[in-house]
Amino acid sequence: MNWILLLLAALCQDLAAADSNYDYYRLPTALRPQKYFISILTHLEDREEFRFSGTVKILIEALQNTNNITLHSSSLDIDESQTTLRQISGEEKKDNCVASTEVNPNHNFYILKTCQELLAGNVYELSLSFSAELQDQLEGYYRSSYVDPADNETRWISITQFQPTSARMAFPCFDEPAYKAPFVITLGHHRKFTALSNMPLKQTKSHDTLPDYIWTEFQESLPMSTYLVVYSVNDFSHKLSSLPNGPLFRTWARPNAIDQCDYASEFGPQVLMFYEQLFGIGFPLPKMDQIAIPDFSAGAMENWGLVTYKETSLLYSPEHSTQIDKLRITNIVAHELAHQWFGNLVTMKWWNDIWLNEGFATFVSNLCIEHIHPEWRSVEPKIFANQLRFFNKDSLESSHPISRPIELVSQIFESFDEIAYEKGSLVLRMMHLFLGEESFRSGFKSYLEKYSYKNAERDDLWDSLTQVAHKNNILPKNYEIKTIMDSWILQTGYPIVNVTRDYTTRTASLSQERYLLNTNLSRTDHKECWWIPLSFTTQEEKDFNNTAPKAWMECSNDGKSLPKTIEDLPGADQWIIFNTRIASPYKVNYDSRNWELLIATLNSDDFESIHVVNRAQLITDVLYFAWTGEQDYETALRVLAYLQRERESLPWSSVLDHLEHFTYILQQTSKFGIFTRFIRKLITPIYEHLNGINYTDTTSIQNHDKLRLKIMVAPIACLYRVSDCVAQSLVYFSNWRSEANPDEENPVPLGARATIYCYAIRHGSDEDWDFLWTRYQRSNVASEKFTFLNSLSCTWEVWLLQRYLERIFDGNGEIRKQDSVFAFKAIAAREVGFLLAKKYFMDNVELISKVYHSQPEIMSEMLQWLAKQIYTEKDYNEFKTFIANSKEHLKDMDQAISQTLEMTLINVQWMTQKQNQFTRAIEKFL
Repeated sequence: MNWILLLLAALCQDLAAADSNYDYYRLPTALRPQKYFISILTHLEDREEFRFSGTVKILIEALQNTNNITLHSSSLDIDESQTTLRQISGEEKKDNCVASTEVNPNHNFYILKTCQELLAGNVYELSLSFSAELQDQLEGYYRSSYVDPADNETRWISITQFQPTSARMAFPCFDEPAYKAPFVITLGHHRKFTALSNMPLKQTKSHDTLPDYIWTEFQESLPMSTYLVVYSVNDFSHKLSSLPNGPLFRTWARPNAIDQCDYASEFGPQVLMFYEQLFGIGFPLPKMDQIAIPDFSAGAMENWGLVTYKETSLLYSPEHSTQIDKLRITNIVAHELAHQWFGNLVTMKWWNDIWLNEGFATFVSNLCIEHIHPEWRSVEPKIFANQLRFFNKDSLESSHPISRPIELVSQIFESFDEIAYEKGSLVLRMMHLFLGEESFRSGFKSYLEKYSYKNAERDDLWDSLTQVAHKNNILPKNYEIKTIMDSWILQTGYPIVNVTRDYTTRTASLSQERYLLNTNLSRTDHKECWWIPLSFTTQEEKDFNNTAPKAWMECSNDGKSLPKTIEDLPGADQWIIFNTRIASPYKVNYDSRNWELLIATLNSDDFESIHVVNRAQLITDVLYFAWTGEQDYETALRVLAYLQRERESLPWSSVLDHLEHFTYILQQTSKFGIFTRFIRKLITPIYEHLNGINYTDTTSIQNHDKLRLKIMVAPIACLYRVSDCVAQSLVYFSNWRSEANPDEENPVPLGARATIYCYAIRHGSDEDWDFLWTRYQRSNVASEKFTFLNSLSCTWEVWLLQRYLERIFDGNGEIRKQDSVFAFKAIAAREVGFLLAKKYFMDNVELISKVYHSQPEIMSEMLQWLAKQIYTEKDYNEFKTFIANSKEHLKDMDQAISQTLEMTLINVQWMTQKQNQFTRAIEKFL
């Protein structure tokens, strides 16, 4: 059936190619760009009117006869008196021109009706002149700024952010990923600035008419998609890295932050060399630049040859940034440089396969970090964190498949989420484990070589991997990678594997079903089936290193789950654990006896005989099952009881993730008191084992896991007033306030600053708040400024929070637009701040929508944070009515709205159906 739909869609495109009223969401297929010549003149001197102007010359090959040229263009003023069209190759070269133009605003189409028909096989040159405001909306070609401390003057730069569909805001183009072409880019600018783009500098020359202006021309690029084009005019400094026999490697930042580039400048080249070895393909460009942008909406963007980063994603200060900040930078740099091959060299054909880019980069960045910094032991925590992130989102009925139809620009933005990144990376990891290292790498190398400088789709990857898997006898001949992986890629959600043992026959019957958080939905109505590789170990074996599948759960040809029995299991006194080290993204529920055996081991001196990853797995699975009723809370809390002796960070990250959610919905209720007692009993032993927050931060290799654990435990210990946490925080903060020069001298331990600042502000005065706000204003380190913004939200003073909310959206620049959503979310996460944030959002939704004009993904984040603490039917109905009445201000947010309402409904369900059971279980636990 799918091929019929595709044929019809293609036919519609071909027929529409001759119709100027074309309204299909994809470009017509009659034309293809061969090369772009782009010249952009940028004015950063006129502070009254920031503008840019330019010309684009596109060499266009006609694949079919057509009378129309359909391009993308948005927010550009096109001077049609300067438009020219001429034939440059083919028989009987004829004069041509543009007879008329029209605009389709639904799809940002700019349609040119030609005077003469464009004939298949000929090449034409289209020239367009355009101009636009160099705006501050953090997309397209826009402006950013920083303050030079030498003279307290604002300095302006320009930068691009084109992914996914904003190249059309900078120049008219064929703005779809499959329309790859080489680019020759020339930037006009004042000579005091530096110009950067994808490729190295070719030449500079003086501007014909503007004194002190020059043209900077760059070398012709390799074929690439428009969303990967990048250029910037700036006065930044750079650090040059040493990369023997490799490309030129530079890291750029504003001059007063160049000293924070050392780490990224050192780490980046190591990443590039690792990927060259991993993929067996050299980096294809002559240079690689990284640049930290003061105003940037994404975490980073993988533009080919010039990767752009938010400052917090690239800049690191040993005196002000934490080990967590360093790890975040490490992850992001490794992720973006992976894209230089997977995404840039080979690009998905259409945005439905964005997971091929993002999932793969997320996955291989873990391999990269493990190779370069094995001593950090960061990979398993990252994988588990990814699992937690996507498990929650994909438990919603309103979730979506990894690969889904994309027909609107808003749907492209919505696809850059936990499903594409985290779930995409985990299904690739699953495939890596069941194929083995050699077959996996060989298959991907074949894929990259075959489709270099081209576009591909998931079936192309499946073909390459299946060939290798069969050749190496990794999979039976009747198993196809496509069959296995499409069950994970094309279906929403993920499975529970239910394990029911027969202790007499020493067998286990396995079944699968989709896991859903919404308990009002019937699971039997969902007939999904996944091909599941089954790894497992027993109490006797305890072989947690073997993650290869010992068996498979299969699906029939019509998509139904086939029954599965595992034989030769141990006796009735021994447990079994499936999904060794979480090799695959599914949950496992056992019969009551197997849970009892697991609980007995966990609460014995032998608890470490279960691998730490599977201890974390048992915690998260049983808490999810208790939430939805597959298990009771007494069983869940008996699993948690062993944590009083747990000293590894991974199981704690699992339980703290769940406890945070309980905190959100219980802190406004009368049950919060007993919940507080429960937390104190659980947390006190580990807090005291870690010596509380009384430690000196260290970068010692041996302490990475301990540092992670301390950073996780400290905030919840202070929130629930465990031991001396608050008292010590107040002492540290007071000592800092006593410093003569607090911006230079800070006695607060670096790793504990986020917690100490927060609880000093919570229990402090308005003078303490103003002191921290001043530190925020004066800080030159982006990661430190983030810490300050978060801590300022901790106050219980309503008037301070209200003032803070107003500062976020007042537009005077004290809080950058990119940081304002973070500050709002920080306020919304607090028990006092939530009520104020919700009211402010509902009262000012029109204002906020104007602040984030054309950035629905930011509004979506705010909406979903507000959902976390709505737990009564009355508040749910009020919120639902607000959303229904605010549609004009919540445009292009259909997915976020559906998920937000479902999350709030799930909270209401739990409060109605499970809260009392949870409270009774806590009373027994205490």
